[in-house]
Amino acid sequence: MSKITVTSPKHCAAKEGLKIKSNYKKLYFTLSAFFTSILLLILLIWLILHPAKPQFSLKEVDIYQLSLSGPNLNSSIQLTLFSKNPNQKVGIYYDEIQVYAAYKGQQITADTPVPPFYQGQEESNLITASLVGNILPVAPSLGFELGRDQTVGRLVLNLKANGKLRWKVGTWVSGRYRFNVNCVAINAFGPSIPAAPLTSNRGAQCSTTL
Repeated sequence: MSKITVTSPKHCAAKEGLKIKSNYKKLYFTLSAFFTSILLLILLIWLILHPAKPQFSLKEVDIYQLSLSGPNLNSSIQLTLFSKNPNQKVGIYYDEIQVYAAYKGQQITADTPVPPFYQGQEESNLITASLVGNILPVAPSLGFELGRDQTVGRLVLNLKANGKLRWKVGTWVSGRYRFNVNCVAINAFGPSIPAAPLTSNRGAQCSTTL
């Protein structure tokens, strides 16, 4: 006489629940493996290409005005920068660039925005900007520093750029990275500023940090 086993509805529900949990686990592990593979692929591409920092150099600086009026300074400077992407397989999106001039550690012009642009592989661009400072408050020591530089006959300015960029590899575009550029311009500076602008066209390499 055979034994008849009757499975209760409760037992069936438990088995069905185990199957659903098992399916969810399989789906979870499949998706995890897929996304992990994608991330590893992106990381591998990044490590192989590893983009080099963009290169900047100073082409020309023209100082049209640099005068003190009490505790305030007025300035007008025309700047030309040479920008190069040294990478053979990576393009660069410059999303934001702000340029300004500094003297003895003090900012002497307002931030001047440069229009965003894309720089292809091993491509070069010229960046021009008009830097202006109207009645900017400065430290009292700045007048003394200007007078001393006039006596020495040399004026040293820092031209700086801050911004955000993105790397482009094929169709993949990275997130934004902040970059900073610092250039040093040396201008002849006599006892009095002549009518013509003080010009420095001695190209100087700039430092770039990311």
